[in-house]
Amino acid sequence: MTTMERFRVDGKVALVTGAGSGLGRQFAITLAEAGASVALAARRREKLEQTAALIEKIGGKSMCLDLDVTDSLSITSCVRTVTSELGTPDILVNNAGIARQGFLTEISEQDWDAVLDTNLKGVFMVAQAVANEMIRAEKAGSIINVASILGLGVSKALASYIAAKSAVIQLTKAMALEWSRDNIRVNALAPGYFVTEINEKQFEQGAHELVKQAVPMARVGELPEISGPLLLLASDAGSYMTGSIVAVDGGHLVRSL
Repeated sequence: MTTMERFRVDGKVALVTGAGSGLGRQFAITLAEAGASVALAARRREKLEQTAALIEKIGGKSMCLDLDVTDSLSITSCVRTVTSELGTPDILVNNAGIARQGFLTEISEQDWDAVLDTNLKGVFMVAQAVANEMIRAEKAGSIINVASILGLGVSKALASYIAAKSAVIQLTKAMALEWSRDNIRVNALAPGYFVTEINEKQFEQGAHELVKQAVPMARVGELPEISGPLLLLASDAGSYMTGSIVAVDGGHLVRSL
């Protein structure tokens, strides 16, 4: 197998949560382009169908599944459907997430719980369900949790998001440690600034100028720029990587060094 062939995922089954837009849509299209059959999962069916149509245009294979990552029954149903219709997942991209802005003196208990339930508990429950399927089938696999550079640094008015993503990073390492003997690799992507539905309002209000000041490369990331790091972790190209946190941030985290 050549080096470039190791980045292919032909014949693999991938489950991508939050696949209806933004990074999730990019992850799903990338995996389909690289040869995987992709299960697209999220709460908004119409968004998933848009992603599926884009995959169909490039000759890829996908299916759409309703999924609420805060609901264990929804997760069980989703994973069972993927397994029965496509096969045991080889790849999980744990991408579903939300954010709620608010200073610590103002954030409500409801908003705090919503962010932690989706961004942390959801990551745990989906990964657990998929890992159990992989172990049952004695199948090697790759789980990729989508964290953030805000799991490695801080910013104002996003404490719940920061707390959740910080925990995802440590959870990723714990998963990697426990599941390595089952041939399941667990790594995390930590994106910096990419324009998605979760932050597009801030960029419409002039956040591009703030990014130019904060990021050494002086720009936001383009969505295709995260495809290479994703494939590294998803494919045999990263077969000796587990417990790694891969930042894709234009140098943001090293600015103060």
